[in-house]
Amino acid sequence: MDNWKKTILKSSSSLKEAMEVLQKEQLKIVLVLDHEQKLQGVVTDGDVRRALVSGKNMETKISDIMIKEPTVAFEGENRISILEKIDSSDISSLPVLDHQGRVVNIETRHKLLQKEPKKNTVVLMVGGEGRRLRPLTNKTPKPLLNVGSKPLLERILIQFSNSGFRNFYLSIFYKSTMIKDYFGKGEKWDLNIKYLEEDKPLGTAGALGLLPESLNGLPLILMNGDLLTSLNFSHLLEFHESSPSLATICVSEYEDQVPYGVVNIKNSRVESIVEKPSNKYFINAGIYVLNPEVIKLIKRNEYLDMPDLLKELVKKKEKINTFYLKEYWLDIGRKDDYEKANEEVME
Repeated sequence: MDNWKKTILKSSSSLKEAMEVLQKEQLKIVLVLDHEQKLQGVVTDGDVRRALVSGKNMETKISDIMIKEPTVAFEGENRISILEKIDSSDISSLPVLDHQGRVVNIETRHKLLQKEPKKNTVVLMVGGEGRRLRPLTNKTPKPLLNVGSKPLLERILIQFSNSGFRNFYLSIFYKSTMIKDYFGKGEKWDLNIKYLEEDKPLGTAGALGLLPESLNGLPLILMNGDLLTSLNFSHLLEFHESSPSLATICVSEYEDQVPYGVVNIKNSRVESIVEKPSNKYFINAGIYVLNPEVIKLIKRNEYLDMPDLLKELVKKKEKINTFYLKEYWLDIGRKDDYEKANEEVME
C-alpha cells in the first residue's frame, strides 16, 4: 500500500496545504521531500497548532515550521525498536528510510500493534486481602477498587488487551465471588477469562500449580494484580523470546536517600562526611515471563512465592534475564499509593 505517498509535500508548500493533508489522511504526518525523495523534514498536527498560535498565517511555507531532524526508522529495523522510537517521541508515525535517506514507507504505532491476538496466557495474582489498604478493602477486594473511573484490575486487563493478549487466568481467594461476578468470562472486553480458585493462600507463585497441564507450551506472563504501569507487555514478551532464558523478571530502579549527613569513621577518626547520600537499587517489579519448564517445577496446592522460586533457579545456574522498566510503574500497596494512583491517572 502506497497511501503514505499522499502525505508528501514540497518545502515550498503552504501551511494551509499541510493542514489539508493532515485532515484528509490518517497517518497524522506530512513528509517534506526533495526531488530525490530524500527526507527534508516532517510536519505534524502539533507543529501546525504551534505555528498558528505563534502568529503564522496560512501562506507560511512549511519549510519554516517543519521538524528538520525528525525521529526516523530505517528499512529492516525491527518492530520493537521502531515502537520504542514512536513511544519516546512526540509523533505517532515514523518515516522509514533506506540507507540513502530516501523515504520508502511510514510506520504507525497502530499498525505495528495490529497483529494476530497472542496465544500466550497471562496470570494475574488478585487473591490478596489488601490488609494495608483497610478499611477500603473491608468490603471491596483490592482489584475492584476504582483507580479513576475504572477498577484497578479492569485497567490492567485493558492494557494487556491493547498489547494483543486475550487469554487470562485470575488467581482469586479474598472476596472471590465479587471478582467473578464483575469480570465473568471476559465477554464484555472480548477476552477469555478463567479462574484459579485458591482454597488457601498459595503465595505469588503457588497458584501457578493450579494451571491445567494442557496449557499451551508458550511462555506466560505473571503479574501482581495491584500494579499500575504503562508497560507495553508485547515488548516484554518479545524481549523474553529473543533471549535463551527460562524466566525474565521486570526490575525498576529505586532510590533510597539518607536524610542526614553520614560520617565515615576509621579507628575513631573522621575520614569523610557525605551529606544526605543516596543509594540506587534494582527492585523486583512484580512482573515476570516464565517458560513452561518453570511452571512444571511448581507443586499443586503448595505455598510458594516468586522470589523463592527464582532463587532456586539461580541456585541451579539457570539463566534468569531482567527487563528494565523505564515506563511508569506504581505498586498500590498502601493508602498513600492508592491516592497517588488516582491523582496520576486523572493527570
